[in-house]
Amino acid sequence: MTKGGMESVELFTTEGKGRGLKAQKEFLPGDVIFAEPAYAAVVFDSLTHVICHTCFKRQERLHRCGQCKFAHYCDRTCQRAAWLNHKNECSAIKRHGKAPTENIRLAARILWKMEREGSGLSEGCLVAIEELQNHVDSFGEEEKKELRADVESFLEFWPPHCQQFGMQLISHIFGVISCNGFTLSDQRGLQAVGVGIFPNLCQANHDCWPNCTVVFNNGNHEAVRSMFHTQMRIELRALSKISPGDELTVSYVDFLSLSEERRKQLKKQYYFDCTCEHCKKQLKDDLMLAVKAGESKPSADTVKEVIQLSKDTLEKINKARMDGHYHEVVKLCRDCLKKQEPVLGDTNIYLLRILSIASEVLSYLQMFEEAADYAKRMVDGYLKIYHPNNAQLGMAVMRAGVTHWHAGLIEAGHGLICKAYAILLITHGPSHPITKDLEVMRVQTEMELRMFQQNEFMYYKMREAALKNQKIQVMPEPSNENAPSLFHKKE
Repeated sequence: MTKGGMESVELFTTEGKGRGLKAQKEFLPGDVIFAEPAYAAVVFDSLTHVICHTCFKRQERLHRCGQCKFAHYCDRTCQRAAWLNHKNECSAIKRHGKAPTENIRLAARILWKMEREGSGLSEGCLVAIEELQNHVDSFGEEEKKELRADVESFLEFWPPHCQQFGMQLISHIFGVISCNGFTLSDQRGLQAVGVGIFPNLCQANHDCWPNCTVVFNNGNHEAVRSMFHTQMRIELRALSKISPGDELTVSYVDFLSLSEERRKQLKKQYYFDCTCEHCKKQLKDDLMLAVKAGESKPSADTVKEVIQLSKDTLEKINKARMDGHYHEVVKLCRDCLKKQEPVLGDTNIYLLRILSIASEVLSYLQMFEEAADYAKRMVDGYLKIYHPNNAQLGMAVMRAGVTHWHAGLIEAGHGLICKAYAILLITHGPSHPITKDLEVMRVQTEMELRMFQQNEFMYYKMREAALKNQKIQVMPEPSNENAPSLFHKKE
């Protein structure tokens, strides 16, 4: 079955997994299989003043809607583009006296769209909103209680003059948001800023080692009303060669966890048991639990003790990061690494987690040489675990490259930046802002590397002079958040 812009995929049903998507033709790594605009999307409650409500880009100064005083936009172009979806919301917020929570706003936008366009298939959608999976029957008591509270809040917000929908449909919409809401990120792809519903994307099943990835593309806000390719959209991109008839899969969770932990997370958040090859055969678990090899192999008790210490340290680190005590974070990391290094293998996830935090925080504190050492070890471990075209891997390699560059290690820095660029060209595409930034860095480091190879002494002299005359750019403040996950689950 194909429909408007979806000619390259086919909807099918499988035993045990329900609906899924199949390729209708061959795709190569980096190919866009399909692009899909949001059926409906909203900015998170905590970011409504700093994120554009149309393109979801973070901007310093935003225009506020003069009517409801709630919605914010980059400029008049984004404001005009939003009016169809904001019109009903605008008058409802004025009538209600305040804006409701993101879940209520998203449900209202979905139902206003259904009121405008009618139920059934929307243009370009393979599946109608009414047919999306809601998993309400699998909800626990707490989730059912939240669902009832959401429905009550929605009914208070929903204007009496608008079409009235039955309780069953309203509950269904909240169920769909709960298990199919897709995380929208800012233009750098580093922070989750909103949630949207993409009916076609919802049909792609999970695999821990997928053949596709999803990237959110904010589009070019100055041309929002022009051609489709400039609109805010998600892109489903191929990670490896895909043949006609192959199922298209994406990963709902980060791969950097043991198969048992991933399965627990998938069951809790998405209500299914993962039966992918990597979970069934526990592939890569041995690498993620690796211990130091050699004659003096540590005892099982020692390993258990160090892993428990690592878990306790990660909790302390989280607290210190929340409080902004970054020097305390560095001390905790150094102490933990001293205990881990004689016991845990280079690919052990507990070692890699500490190395990742240490390199990020030290970079922020401008202690670049030590940060670069940890970043290199982290990347070496990641390369043995992640799929070679994994977006999280690409971002980690990019951070390591920038850290080496700041440390004056130009050869290693340029090499890592080139490696990151090769990965992100496939996962994000050449027109994504983060790939464009990387291309600029790649050209700059290549030029510096040539200078370094011609005259090392002069290179360091020029670098020293440049750093004296120009305040070194501070790395972004370490974030307590993980990289945005694929689907947004209400905590």
